[in-house]
Amino acid sequence: MTQGTDDIKIIKEMMERSSKFRYINGLSLIFAGLTAVAGAAFAHFYMMGYIQIAQQNTPYQRLVVLFLAALTVLTIAASIITFFSWLKAKENRQSIINRLTRRVLYNLAVPLVTGGALSLLFLFQGKISIVYAFTLIFYGLSLVNVSKFTFGEIHILGLCEIIAGLMCVFFIGDSAMKTVWKYSSILDTVSNGLLWWTIGFGLLHIVFGLIIYFKHDRKRTV
Repeated sequence: MTQGTDDIKIIKEMMERSSKFRYINGLSLIFAGLTAVAGAAFAHFYMMGYIQIAQQNTPYQRLVVLFLAALTVLTIAASIITFFSWLKAKENRQSIINRLTRRVLYNLAVPLVTGGALSLLFLFQGKISIVYAFTLIFYGLSLVNVSKFTFGEIHILGLCEIIAGLMCVFFIGDSAMKTVWKYSSILDTVSNGLLWWTIGFGLLHIVFGLIIYFKHDRKRTV
């Protein structure tokens, strides 16, 4: 009976390895979140005029700088996640380039590229506030779409990203809300799209990175 149970466990593990993308590392999400926080801090200080060059730039130049900053953050975060995934696959003596990985990338890319293209259109129309929300919502949709191939925590992370994006839409630019809120300073805080962007791409990645690390990664090494 014991031998039969062990065989079933081995077969189950082999099936999960072939159908689940287990190379996501909690530490990579933490570092990606920290990168997003750093990028948001730069954008805040730049838009507030604390960086001297921002005072000399035209509005269009400022828009380009913010776009390049966001692109840099995205590139660094994606590189970190890819590198840690490669390391995890290498530890398991497996190749990260396989049919499952291609399926994961496809399911991740469809909503992500769609949201990115739509956000770019709004960005270069000067509608920066809605871009914060769109990037969060479509990123969340991409995570939910790809979560069937990986940890269940990724599905919850995706839902949280969508909620953050919807909250961003709810608060941004609604002057009527000032009649509801007693203190306008509170409204000014929650109406800041950069705040929700920091929460979504920064704080949520750090929190779920810690959860995945202690639940899936750490116990592998203990």
